[in-house]
Amino acid sequence: MTHAGRLLALASVAVAFAAADTYVVVLALPDMMQGVGLPIDQLQQAAPIVSGFLLGYVALLPLIGRLTDLRGRVPLLVAGLVVFALGSLVTSLSYSLTVLVIGRFLQGLGGGALVPATLALVADLYPAERRGVPLGIVSGVQELGAVLGPLLGALILTVADWRVIFAVNLVVGVVLAIAIRRVGANTVPTRRICTPTRWPDALGALLALLTLLGGGLVFVEPQQVMRSVTWGTLYIPHLGDGRWGTDLGLATIVLAVAFVVRCWLAPRPLVDLRGWVASLRAVDLTGAVLLALVLAGIVLAFATADPEQAVLSARSGWYLLGSAIALVALLIHLRRAEDPLIPASALRRTPAWGAIVVSFLVGVALVAALVDVPLFARTTVDTGSQLDAALVLVRLLVAVPVGAVVGGYLVRRLPEGAVAAAGMALAAVGFVLMTRWDPDALHHAAATIPLVIAGLGFGLALAPVNSAVLAATDEALHGLTTSLVVVARMVGMLVGISVLTEVGMRAYFHATAGIPSLSQVCGGGGYCSAYGDLLQAAGVAQEHAVFAGAAVAAVVAAGVALATLLRSGHARLP
Repeated sequence: MTHAGRLLALASVAVAFAAADTYVVVLALPDMMQGVGLPIDQLQQAAPIVSGFLLGYVALLPLIGRLTDLRGRVPLLVAGLVVFALGSLVTSLSYSLTVLVIGRFLQGLGGGALVPATLALVADLYPAERRGVPLGIVSGVQELGAVLGPLLGALILTVADWRVIFAVNLVVGVVLAIAIRRVGANTVPTRRICTPTRWPDALGALLALLTLLGGGLVFVEPQQVMRSVTWGTLYIPHLGDGRWGTDLGLATIVLAVAFVVRCWLAPRPLVDLRGWVASLRAVDLTGAVLLALVLAGIVLAFATADPEQAVLSARSGWYLLGSAIALVALLIHLRRAEDPLIPASALRRTPAWGAIVVSFLVGVALVAALVDVPLFARTTVDTGSQLDAALVLVRLLVAVPVGAVVGGYLVRRLPEGAVAAAGMALAAVGFVLMTRWDPDALHHAAATIPLVIAGLGFGLALAPVNSAVLAATDEALHGLTTSLVVVARMVGMLVGISVLTEVGMRAYFHATAGIPSLSQVCGGGGYCSAYGDLLQAAGVAQEHAVFAGAAVAAVVAAGVALATLLRSGHARLP
């Protein structure tokens, strides 16, 4: 395998592993809550654990995408993995909800950076007419993470504590960062792929190691050390009552400051801090902050809501107001800035903005499968097992990578719009078939057919969308535009889960409105199976409504793809 092939393979593995971390919290969340002192019956208090990750993943992604165009693909891949590993370390050592949310935010920030950098890397390594299959592979491994995440989490939780999950993330993240940097240094030199090889900064590495060691001891507070007559004094607070006001905490802060100073002043530092600051100055930082505020308001408005109670959170009015104000300020700023974050030329061509719209609609439809297929399973056949219900979804998810590779192959010969539209039409067919499921449907092998059809359809649509946006935008903006496609899909998932859940709840209330009272059905003798069957039928009606709404979103996505992505701007292979 060539160096370029190895680099893309390593980047794809990194994307898959970071994607797996997105879903691993599904099973580990109850244990994580107990680990930081949250009662298991107060699940709403754990919302920041999820929203913190999404905030890191979405809000700063356009800025990171623009940095990949300025700093290079490999530096951003390495930086993303380092931040992801650091977030995994903080998460695994968390002693409070605040620290846990910070760790998850860093994980989202680092993991989100890997996707646009890898997609842009494909554009750097392959000509436009040969990007389809590599893009399909990258899209496929990203979705493969949705399968591996819950399975990996379940495997680890059967033999170890939830903290081991994030310890594994730490090790894998560091190993991949080292491997990508080494392989990237040997790749054919281009401005956006490679970085020069440098001798390691021994003093900087020592300061970083001591900072991590001190911080780890502050987080863990080992009882053997704290009870020691000699070393226990390190944990006596001098400033306030917190951990960081102790001798050990203050020493760790001093070491961290010394590390930052070393990185700023050294001619060849371990972290090129001055270079990163210069890149941030070259980016439209004001525009990036305003766009981050827009996205943050949307994420918080939807991600912090209880979908069983309302589409938006209780504070959504303030979140969306802040988002709207930031959007107005962003639009004004983009018109006046000399070098805006999103140049007018970036989305001028129809396939460029069309890919973003299609990606948003794909997210709306996809989230219905990710959330409501397991819910349907729990409502009908797997009422007592969250894991067994989630495994039903695997039937759909295993088909997505297959469809992604096939879709990548097809765009070498067919227009992106035709392939993406066919994929979303196939997904719509799968959802329509799901609306015909009865309470016993998942007991039969035939229920796998609509799941596989929908999975193949979603997979078919992934590579064409990315291929179209890369072909329709300038090479110098590939990192930015691919990040916008990813952001659109994530926002679509957030909006979709809330809106479709509201549709489902209306169907549920309509179905339960005609159900007689418990005493009428059971004859005053307490709960009976007949009443349970009526409630189950109402739950099935709820999921049917969600599947129908997802089918509509998929059909709209197919129409938009046909209207906007038929002409991507590159020639077909003979």
